[in-house]
Amino acid sequence: MSLEPCANGEEFLGLLADSHRQPVVIFKHSTRCPISAVAEREMSRFAAEHPDVLCRQVLVVEQRPLSLRVAEVTGVPHQSPQVLVLRDESVVWKASHYGITCAEVALACAATKG
Repeated sequence: MSLEPCANGEEFLGLLADSHRQPVVIFKHSTRCPISAVAEREMSRFAAEHPDVLCRQVLVVEQRPLSLRVAEVTGVPHQSPQVLVLRDESVVWKASHYGITCAEVALACAATKG
C-alpha cells in the first residue's frame, strides 16, 4: 500500500477534524532529498502495516502552498522529511529526518489511543 496524497488545504482541514476521532499522520516529503526517500520507505511500510490510521503525504516542493499551510496551522516549523501525528487538532508527536521510522510512528499513534 502506498501513501495517499493530501490533495489540498480543504482536505487538510478535514483531517484536522478527523483527528478528534482518531490519530492522523501527516508525512511531508521532498522528492529531491535522499533522506526523504528513506523516510518515505518507512512511512509506506507504516501505512501498509496500519491501514486503520489516517495517513496522508504532502509533497513539499510540488505542493508548497499546502506544505506552508500545514506549518502555519500546526505551529510546527517546516522541515522535510517530517512527520506530524495529530490528535484533537493538535500535534502530539513530530519527527524529522532519520527520526522517522515505522516503529516510532506506530508508538506515537498507539500512545494517542490511551
